[in-house]
Amino acid sequence: MNKKLIKTIFNTSKLPLIEFGLREVSQKAQKVSGKLSISGVQPKLSMKLDKKRNVLTSVAKGGEYILKPQTAAFLNLPENEQCCMDIAQQFKIDVPPHCLLPLKDGSLAYIVKRFDRESGIKIHQEEFAQILEFKDKYKGSVEQIGRKLKEISSAPGYDVQLFFERVVFNYIIGNGDAHLKNYSIAHKDQGTFRLTPAYDIVCSRLAIPEEKEESALSINGRKNNLKREDFDRLAEYLNIPIKIRYDKFEKNLKLMEAIINNSEITEEAQKRFIAIIKNRFARLNLTES
Repeated sequence: MNKKLIKTIFNTSKLPLIEFGLREVSQKAQKVSGKLSISGVQPKLSMKLDKKRNVLTSVAKGGEYILKPQTAAFLNLPENEQCCMDIAQQFKIDVPPHCLLPLKDGSLAYIVKRFDRESGIKIHQEEFAQILEFKDKYKGSVEQIGRKLKEISSAPGYDVQLFFERVVFNYIIGNGDAHLKNYSIAHKDQGTFRLTPAYDIVCSRLAIPEEKEESALSINGRKNNLKREDFDRLAEYLNIPIKIRYDKFEKNLKLMEAIINNSEITEEAQKRFIAIIKNRFARLNLTES
């Protein structure tokens, strides 16, 4: 990892250490919170940097980072998320600083800097499951998010455009698990409401080849067999101009392939990931290069 990235994420010159291994993650989570915090099947730890020792430690409050370790249920999930977030960043989709770090036993964990903290102060944010008052995070449609985003955003036109880009991106990379809790609004200043950076982006199709649905939320009334027409209908509903709907992704398949091939994902998984993206490019009628 280059020094500039280390400085961006940790504000240090050297990569921090983690003094525990994968087996200790569950114990750490239970010790800190009293119960195991799990999103799906992957435990997470809130971490803080001990600057004197240059060590990341798990904490109950005041965490600056989120750590996601390997999980037995889905192999190489940290590498998967790191790769997807790197692709998103390359396409100028706003994502928080992130990296892979080895635990004490050498296993890689995904580390992401929290964007709901600023100089130690918590920035209030709400997920769209809360905003729409849905108990089931898989209920509803992307249209409902877009409509509500237009109502409450301080920059509705721009935020809706960013939201549309993320919906398209999730489809292209095979993320069928982008649910209501994966989209949020931040209350940065009094009366200012903006779409938060993108987070929890993975290729779920790579982790779960038998995944039943292509989209966690319906798009144009569908969750499967999605095509260009469905996204065009969504774009029309959100008033996204034709010339900017897919421009970010056109002729950029090779760029995505390069990031995947340089990632920590296994060679076999890299090939499957690229095949997923090629399939989605074809279904969206996007030019590969």
